[in-house]
Amino acid sequence: MLTTPITHPELLAALARCGHGSKILLADGNYPHVTGAPATAERIGLNVAPGLLTVDQVLLPMSRTMTVESCEFMLTADSSKAPAVTGYEEILPGVSFIGHERFAFYDAAREPDVAVVIATGDERQYANLLLTVGVVTA
Repeated sequence: MLTTPITHPELLAALARCGHGSKILLADGNYPHVTGAPATAERIGLNVAPGLLTVDQVLLPMSRTMTVESCEFMLTADSSKAPAVTGYEEILPGVSFIGHERFAFYDAAREPDVAVVIATGDERQYANLLLTVGVVTA
């Protein structure tokens, strides 16, 4: 039996295919999941219902399964950090976070190194998070 906190078969397989430098997009329910990422990115639907699952609910077990090197987030319309980001920083202490204005974030999420897009049902605006996979250190 698996001892990882993630039991979703497709999600585990997609994460296992990522390597150092691969990017994973945790997209809120407002994000254009189909057109807002490269066509080659694997898409995992965890958007069960509005509000379920949230980015935080997906990020927490992922943080216990893989090493996250850095994170990128979408700035609000007034170029500030959305409240959701504070929760992400609490889940990933010590990880660097960089904010991008909305269209720069879309550009980053469409880069070819985005390997996985995880669609969530998170209803918060600007709750998107782009993770860079790190390396395991001994």
